[in-house]
Amino acid sequence: MNTATALDSRQISLPDPAATLAFGRRLGAVLEVGDIVCLSGNLGAGKTSLARGAIEAWTGQPEEAPSPTYTLVQTYEGAKGELWHVDLYRLKRPDDAWELGLEDAFAEAACLIEWPERLENQLPANRLDIALSPEGEGRNAALTAHGAWRTRLATI
Repeated sequence: MNTATALDSRQISLPDPAATLAFGRRLGAVLEVGDIVCLSGNLGAGKTSLARGAIEAWTGQPEEAPSPTYTLVQTYEGAKGELWHVDLYRLKRPDDAWELGLEDAFAEAACLIEWPERLENQLPANRLDIALSPEGEGRNAALTAHGAWRTRLATI
């Protein structure tokens, strides 16, 4: 692995749901307005659990933070501004995401996006990708940094 690759990606073992929530809290603590985090993985992989931890850190309080599978978007206010939790699972076409106001959210809020592959090649260049996969009784988080996230990856 070369130095550039080492700075661009890392693996984190999350042995149980509590570890996933705690990792989400660490992520939420470093998020800023304009940050985009893409969460991928199969159904039940822990995307919403991770997002819930990030939302709690963003708002500074425990949040129920339901999955936005049917509403597509849930927004949360925090001291830093607005956080969008987006679930694109039910999206039929990538262009449908823009009808949600996603382009404005990219500029004016922090965004956690579940099922980002539904946007195909329309993902912003500056983003953090987190792919969750089963690992024993827990899960593995594979983090890949793009753009500005390359220098920030170590902060999580």
